[in-house]
Amino acid sequence: MSGYMKALRYVTWLTQLGLSVAVPLVGFILLGVWLRDSRGWGGWTVPVGIGLGLLGAAGGLYNSFKTLNRMLKQDEDKPRPGTNRHE
Repeated sequence: MSGYMKALRYVTWLTQLGLSVAVPLVGFILLGVWLRDSRGWGGWTVPVGIGLGLLGAAGGLYNSFKTLNRMLKQDEDKPRPGTNRHE
């Protein structure tokens, strides 16, 4: 894989990392605020939304780092062109 494509691959991963952490957090907080304001469920919905958002963000972070680890392992396993591997 060329250097440009490799860099593009990591930039794409970084964008996905940001989305997989931010979207669950913001989404659950907004859901908690919406349930409080429009449905009258009480003030407890916002802290629950924050908690669920943090759990979702942590899950997204974990999965993103697992993917990064797999990508780095694939790059290590491929022999570099022009190298002599004495095994």
